[in-house]
Amino acid sequence: MAEQSEWIINTTDDTFEADVFARSEVGLVVVDFWADWCGPCRILGPILEKLAREQAGRFTLVKADTDQNQSAAGQFGVSGIPAVFAVLDGQVVDSFQGALPEQAVKEWLESLETMATLVEASRLAGDDPAAAEQKIRGILEQSPDYAPALISLAELLLGQDRDDECGEIMARLEARGFLEPPAEKLKATLALKSKASIDLAAAQSAAESNPDDFNAQLTFAEALLGHQQHAEAFDICLSLVERDRNDSGEKARALMVEAFQALPADSDLVSDYRRRLSMLLY
Repeated sequence: MAEQSEWIINTTDDTFEADVFARSEVGLVVVDFWADWCGPCRILGPILEKLAREQAGRFTLVKADTDQNQSAAGQFGVSGIPAVFAVLDGQVVDSFQGALPEQAVKEWLESLETMATLVEASRLAGDDPAAAEQKIRGILEQSPDYAPALISLAELLLGQDRDDECGEIMARLEARGFLEPPAEKLKATLALKSKASIDLAAAQSAAESNPDDFNAQLTFAEALLGHQQHAEAFDICLSLVERDRNDSGEKARALMVEAFQALPADSDLVSDYRRRLSMLLY
């Protein structure tokens, strides 16, 4: 059993929730699933304990003897030991199985520190965006192309209405030829936000004066989305899909999909209009 210390905790099924998930809300937690009878565990365990003491607070090591933590081992899907999991902000963010040499463990921990800094920046973003930005830019000074940090910075900038700076980061990310799901959502949100510049009254007047002008209808739908009148915009888009499937209708479909990406995925509005669009198309 590991020597009890400020940075090393021996957990049980009864205390696992508090030792791991609650503690991970304020810092990085590394969970080591092990057992007395496991030879590789006796190699890896002392390495993790040594690093926990040396790094003094950069992470908390939680030792989970599988004989005393069967429920927790099942929750984590442990199939062999040693099995090591990194938990941040209540989520498992990385893991490895088997005994690694000390240098490999150090490198793994270094990569986790970057994740922990991003989580800390996320917590700061609401109350102290300047401090959050400083932390993210500190990561990017060391790793300019680190996508999670770029995405976090873009989110922060968009939240401060620094849309041009956000757009520059999105262009860098897109230049790779792909976007991660959070970046796709950011792109859609930025695009939707840009439509707020459309003159809503003028777009409405043009659409009402020319009900058969599909381009005018589409512009009105874009203006409505930019002014967060989502249901009204979606109704126009569905009408265009029904009336002009291959031209304006296709643009209207793409506009709806873009808006769906920007809005909360569990929104009743999104679920309803996604279903109605699917019924029209298929």
